[in-house]
Amino acid sequence: MSDTILVDGRPVAVGPDQTVAAALLAAGIRSWRTTRKGRPRGLFCGIGVCFDCLVTVNGRGSVRACLVPARPGDVVTTGRPDQEPASAEVPADPSAEVPADALVEESVHGSVGSSVDTPVHHGRRTDG
Repeated sequence: MSDTILVDGRPVAVGPDQTVAAALLAAGIRSWRTTRKGRPRGLFCGIGVCFDCLVTVNGRGSVRACLVPARPGDVVTTGRPDQEPASAEVPADPSAEVPADALVEESVHGSVGSSVDTPVHHGRRTDG
């Protein structure tokens, strides 16, 4: 029998050295919250930069699921205890979301495979 964590009250198998996000993906759960506009969010960058994968683990809120190890017995909530893990689209905390008009274009310096600055907007390339 495999080790498990509880996600919104439902058991999810975890393997050795898996993060919470990896366990969710392995269970077929691709998104576990939504923006205020209803867009699904889950694992995006996988390295703790984007904050799209926020969950609550053992009562500690705003945890990046891609960074925290999944330990057998952990209790993970995505916001609504009645949420089905298969869909797991839970509204995001509105205070944590940045309004679209507040986003700023930045340049990425030293990108892998790029010798020039590449303009990006909210994690997406804008150079075509």
